[in-house]
Amino acid sequence: MAYIKSVRGFTPKMGQDCFLAETSAIIGDVVMGDGCSVWFGAVLRGDVNSIRIGNHVNIQDGSVLHTLYEKSVVEIGDYVSIGHNVVVHGAKIDNYALIGMSATLLDYVEVGEGAIVAAGAVVLSGTKIPPYTLWAGVPAKFVKNVEPEQTNEINRKIAHNYAMYSSWYESPLNPPQGDF
Repeated sequence: MAYIKSVRGFTPKMGQDCFLAETSAIIGDVVMGDGCSVWFGAVLRGDVNSIRIGNHVNIQDGSVLHTLYEKSVVEIGDYVSIGHNVVVHGAKIDNYALIGMSATLLDYVEVGEGAIVAAGAVVLSGTKIPPYTLWAGVPAKFVKNVEPEQTNEINRKIAHNYAMYSSWYESPLNPPQGDF
């Protein structure tokens, strides 16, 4: 079972049909919607400020979500994919965005709907990434606009695939389905 811990009077709240891998940690002021998945080794540390996660968000293996004490917060929309080993520190991510593997989003970053942050990118504090754009590099820079149809197809497929992947696992929050 995932490590779920109350801190400073805040207890994490999960929606319906969420998958929490056994080695994930969800701590403090964390609220997530329905159909989310938090994968192995991911840490959602809402000890110093809030983390709010929409519906059908996947937070992949080794990712860390955290904030600044009483300053920044993490806000994630619906159907967002957070790749493996991503750091989201006090950033806002809109619906259907994709954050590539090992990317880092620093405090007060805003990622627009359907945007893509490339693997390994470092998005500096306060950066505003417009909807339907691709950003990459260290520090991350605008690469190109992406067609909404193209990014929606890619980002939706990944988000929906992670719902399927989580159905392959059994946990107290994700009991097995069907006749056995």
